[in-house]
Order: sequence, then structure tokens, then C-alpha cells
Amino acid sequence: MKLVLEKTSKLTGNIFVPGDKSISHRSLILGSIARGETRISNFLNSLDCLKTLECMQALGAEVELCKDNSVKIKGKGLYGLQEPKDILDVGNSGTTIRLLAGLLSGQDFYSVLNGDASIRKRPMKRVVEPLRLMGADIWGRKDGQFTPLSVKGNKLNPLHYTLPVASAQVKTALLLAGLYTKGETVIKEPLPARDHTERMLEIMQADIKISPPEIKLMGGKELRGADIFIPGDISSAAYFIAAASILKDSQITIKQAGVNPTRTGIIEMLNKMGAKIDILNYQIKSNEPQADLMIEYSKLKGVEIKKENIPFLIDELPLIAVAATQAQGKTVVSGARELRVKETDRIKAIVSELKKMGADIKEKEDGFIVEGPSKLKGAVCESYNDHRIAMSLAVAALLAEGKTVIKNSECIDISFPGFKKILQNLINF
Repeated sequence: MKLVLEKTSKLTGNIFVPGDKSISHRSLILGSIARGETRISNFLNSLDCLKTLECMQALGAEVELCKDNSVKIKGKGLYGLQEPKDILDVGNSGTTIRLLAGLLSGQDFYSVLNGDASIRKRPMKRVVEPLRLMGADIWGRKDGQFTPLSVKGNKLNPLHYTLPVASAQVKTALLLAGLYTKGETVIKEPLPARDHTERMLEIMQADIKISPPEIKLMGGKELRGADIFIPGDISSAAYFIAAASILKDSQITIKQAGVNPTRTGIIEMLNKMGAKIDILNYQIKSNEPQADLMIEYSKLKGVEIKKENIPFLIDELPLIAVAATQAQGKTVVSGARELRVKETDRIKAIVSELKKMGADIKEKEDGFIVEGPSKLKGAVCESYNDHRIAMSLAVAALLAEGKTVIKNSECIDISFPGFKKILQNLINF
């Protein structure tokens, strides 16, 4: 499928973005192993999250997706899951496979995890190695570096582990495994990664203590089902925040967006570039901060983004590249080598496609350099089947003279079904 967009003058209006992807994944998994019922509101009905839902159903969880994007789960408790009859297919979802590797390590059965061609290229050793230290039996290609992963559940030992790099997925996998140990698992983070798992474990009454940079979890305690409201995904909202910031005369409001401080790097970085973003109606719901975001056009300036900034805006860096094409001066991104092992090599992808559109952008081993401002022109662009690249290019297309065609744009549904419709509403408001 092709997404065809033309230059637009401005964006105006009020919108909601779909529920947070990270929280949607975690609510399904934790709700399935909790005692009692979990009700999830504003669940993200996207391809990635549906893969997690299907995997939990294959493991025997009673999960019902309702028409209003709510989910009802009758929890099985820590030890109520069953051996799946087939391979667990995670599709394109790196979150699903890494989190389930942790969960399945503590079960008393055998299972196999696999996904699409993209998943089969993505590194798994970062999660396999610490799980093996806990006593997990996990096999995979290249000694567990690549999928498929075979997991034979085992009695696990608590672990004291310092993450080599900040990773919410690895942290969560270890916490899920830690629920099945007799003793205390301690995880130390070099930098804070998104903390949705810890927040949800708290409301499900886990024995967890959070004192940054350490998280301590006592294994063996049953979780309790809870009512969970999922705020709008800040990573989805980011595309409209950036677009309104660089399109003259724009003014939009995004309602009930998640503003978890481990996820608001995009807001902080755009503010540093000179954006006008107001946070209104702040509240905490289901242990997660949310707010309305009001964004107006502003002249941006180039910034330097260093390694310590990366964990807070890793998903939004291709979008930062787009915003930087309209900023005055140089934007330099360093310490982002992780981008090369996402759904695609996002550094190479965004540099290649923005160059086609006339941007002054250069590839670095661990990031990129953008000189702005540039006049962009329409082009035929590749999405590389990567939802983040496709949506970032859609923002660039709004500025570009002429017509922009984004190939294989159906990948956007991985995280943001309805993206095109919401964008069209802001153009036509």
C-alpha cells in the first residue's frame, strides 16, 4: 500500500491518539498471570499488541478484546499458564518476544518463540544471557543470538544484575522471570529506561521496591488483577507534536497523552529546539501520568543530542531528523547505535530517504548530522516496512513541495492504526 501526501499549510484541531503500545503489551502479560480479573481501557488494537494477545491466549489465558478497545482478562495466577500447542508467533514485535522470553523461562513447560523476517535478524542475546544466569534453558540460532528461541521452563534463581545498556525490554524480561524465583532479584540501570512495568507491578501488589538506579523484586508473590486505563501513546503523539511545531500557523491539542517522565524526551528535546508545547490538565491515572498537550508553530534551532539523552527518545530519533531539517543550524545525534538494530537500520533509512527529499543530512556510525533549514521536495520514498520511518516521512511530506509517495505504508498499523485519518482531520479542520 502507498501513502500519498502533498504539502499542507498548517495543522489545527483537537485529537486523541491510540493507547500506549508499551503499556498495552505489559497489561496483557501481567493481567494474564495475576489472580482475579483485569480490565484494560483504551488498549492499543495494533498488529504488535494483537500478537501479544494471541500469544497469551495460546498460553491458556482467558483474554477477551471488546469492540470499544477494552480488554477483559480472567487471570490464571503465576502458575496457571499452559504449554502452547504450536510455535508462538510474535510477528514484528520485538517487545513481545523479549518479554515472553522472560515470562516463559519460569514456566514448567516447553515453548518456541519466532516472528517475521525482521524479528529473525534482531539481537536476542542481550535478554537470553541474563536469563541463562537465572537458570533458564533457552536455545536459539548462533547460541541464542537470533530466533527462533526454544525455552524449556525451569526453576529460576534470583539475580543481581547491572544492565550493560539501558533497556526497558531486558529489564522487564528479568522482572517477569524474577516473579518465579525464591528470593530477591535486583536490577541496576546505567540510565533510566521506561518504567511502565514497575508502575504496573506496583498497582498489581507485587513485592517491589524502586530506588533508582535499583529495582528490587521479591519472587513468589501472586499478583492481583486491576483496572488499568492506558493513556495515549506519546510516541504516536510525537509525529503530530513535531508536525505542528514546524508547519507555520499550526495549533493543535492532543488529549490524554501519556507523559511518563521516562518517555517525554521528545517533548524536552523539541522544547530545547525552541518548540512551544504546553502541558495542561496533568493527572495520574492507573499509576501513569497523563496530560493534554497544546502545540503551536515555532522557529526551531539545531541541538546536540548525546548518548545520555538517547534512552528517553530512542523511538523518536528519525522524527527528530525531520524536525532538524527545518531548524536553524546544525543538529548532531550521537550514541544512538541501537537504531541500527530496530525493525530496520533506522540511521541508514532516515538519512537515505531525507536525502531524496533534499535534506542536508549525513550518516554517522552512531547517529546523524543535519544542517538546516532545508527546502524539501516530494519524492518516492521507502518505508523499509518500519512504522517509525513511514510516519516520520509522512511528517516530512507535509513540508515538501509537490507529491510524496511512501511505499509499503501498511506497516504503520504495527503501532498506529488510524494514523492517516487523524492526520487528515488536522489538515482539513
